[in-house]
Amino acid sequence: MEENKASMTAKVTTYGRAYHSLYDNPKIFDDFLAPKILTDEEFSEISKHMAGGIKFFNPEEAHLYEDIEAALKWVTQTQVAPTSLARSRYTEDMLENAIKLGVEQYVILGAGFDTFAFRKPQLLNQIKVFEIDRPATQAMKIKRIKELKWDISPSLNFVPVDFSKDDFIEMLLNSDYNPNKLTFFGWLGVTYYLTKEDILKTLKAIARISTKGSSIVFDYLDNDAINNENTAKRVRDMIKLAESAGEPMKSFFEYLELEDYLQKAGFNIYEHLNPLEIEDKYFKGRNDYYHAFENINYVLAVLQNGNI
Repeated sequence: MEENKASMTAKVTTYGRAYHSLYDNPKIFDDFLAPKILTDEEFSEISKHMAGGIKFFNPEEAHLYEDIEAALKWVTQTQVAPTSLARSRYTEDMLENAIKLGVEQYVILGAGFDTFAFRKPQLLNQIKVFEIDRPATQAMKIKRIKELKWDISPSLNFVPVDFSKDDFIEMLLNSDYNPNKLTFFGWLGVTYYLTKEDILKTLKAIARISTKGSSIVFDYLDNDAINNENTAKRVRDMIKLAESAGEPMKSFFEYLELEDYLQKAGFNIYEHLNPLEIEDKYFKGRNDYYHAFENINYVLAVLQNGNI
């Protein structure tokens, strides 16, 4: 059941990127391969489901969006795609900067249907990519890649991990991963669902197998997300949906608290973007429904003491 949930999460995230690539301008993040890695049937089914979601996400104005395409646009641009697009753009921008500074490895934790290795094959001449995800999700992705006849670079490594049984650090070390090379970790859309204890444990584990100067990008929810007076309806809806799906959101941070957790693991915050800064960086001047999600923040942290 958990495997199936992971696969659906991967599909919905990919759907948001696919919709944006096909229909929106200007692009926040152009994942032009996302529409290909989803089947036509999946895209159609998710579109219908998302359009029907207008009655949940916007019940007061749902009658204004009787046209399916109009409802789909509102739900996708308001609820489904904003965070995935902006955090992916930020992560890959920071990765390309890191490569210029000597990073040789990119580890994607919870890779889903990420298409980086196929969108930017030229970068795989400079780095090795390690995609970590649950076996069923990863097997589905590899099957799609083979059906599409995409070339799999020797620099792309798939690391299947059953998080209920396996130690992802051990699995990574058993691959071609080199703990003595500068590494960039992408950890997107995950911290919400972990306890603070597990977040700290994961950061410490990453630090143990990384060299000084390695870095990590992740997103997190701030404490205002659980205060109904300080957050938006779409954040409350997101938290409610996660709980109803059996995947409750468990961790919310104040900035100084998060900074302390990172320092305990050996990391210092290099850059922190709050929702207002994300809005200004990626959504400013648009004439559609896209806006940065309230209470979601991005962090780029750098390891100060390698292999601690």
